[in-house]
Amino acid sequence: MLKVAIVGATGYTGEELVRILVNHPKVEITSLTAKIEEPMDIADIFPKLSGKISMVCDNLVVDEVIANCELAYLALPHRVSMEVAPKFLKADVKVIDLSADYRLKDVGTYEKWYGAKHRSPELVAKAIYGLPELYRDQIRRACLVANPGCYPTGIILACAPLVKEGLIDLAQIIVDSYTGLTGAGRRASMELQFSEVSENLRAYKVDQHQHAPEIDQELTKLAGCQLKIIFVPHLAPISRGILSTIYLRKKKEVSLDRVIKLFSDFYRDEPFVRVKAGSSFPQVSDVVGTNYCDIGCWSQEGSPTIIVISAIDNLTRGAAGQAVQNMNIMYGFEETLGLK
Repeated sequence: MLKVAIVGATGYTGEELVRILVNHPKVEITSLTAKIEEPMDIADIFPKLSGKISMVCDNLVVDEVIANCELAYLALPHRVSMEVAPKFLKADVKVIDLSADYRLKDVGTYEKWYGAKHRSPELVAKAIYGLPELYRDQIRRACLVANPGCYPTGIILACAPLVKEGLIDLAQIIVDSYTGLTGAGRRASMELQFSEVSENLRAYKVDQHQHAPEIDQELTKLAGCQLKIIFVPHLAPISRGILSTIYLRKKKEVSLDRVIKLFSDFYRDEPFVRVKAGSSFPQVSDVVGTNYCDIGCWSQEGSPTIIVISAIDNLTRGAAGQAVQNMNIMYGFEETLGLK
């Protein structure tokens, strides 16, 4: 059994990791830690886990966790993981980091968008971006995986085939995304109170969200030239899930059938991408609680625009589920193990 530790177990992503891994046939959870006032059984923190796991969650003491684990999931806030990850890696414990601390390959870009000096820049080049559909071979050999952000996961997968094939104008990629409240993390905030979000819909961080440079970085690699998306995120009055609508301008006339075939071929062997046929489009309720990314495409004959819609669960495919998928790849397990 693979011995794993979850650091940051009391957040939404940490809870989701516990939920998935407690049923994983190849994994033993050996440690649960978080910033916590006093040690508590994880089933007392999250009663839905009662009867599935009984393990005390305590504050992190790295040496104690290292002594009995082979892989550490870091479900920590941005700017915190970069101080913890080097300690695990130095002890030959592999790391899957669910923060943004190792996603951006340009350290200066990271420091600009996350407002902090990077504390372990020497590891950035060694980190593998954990999007299996694009980096599966590298993930197999990785010691440090930078798990993608939730918005980038759905958006990159929705753009990748068209960008790589060169069928769209790279100067005009417009994205509208709508996320559930868990995307903001498990924290107290006036703007996240029920009375503020219920019966409401609002845009935030318009064209200045910290996930934008991550999306730009990965699509730029696929395109072979620099690009910059226009990205407008919205907060929706739902608990979890992300729906992204991407507007792309054609370089030349291309039929809807060809677009759908392109996506179907690109993701033919991918266990967690489902491409919709014809005028069928994804919705959040189709993917909540799963590791799937559902994608639908639309374009009318003579129209200069291709519209691509993707849906994911921000806590599963956008975080914990994708992290477990990456673990399965790293250790040679069946890629869908624990996730279906």
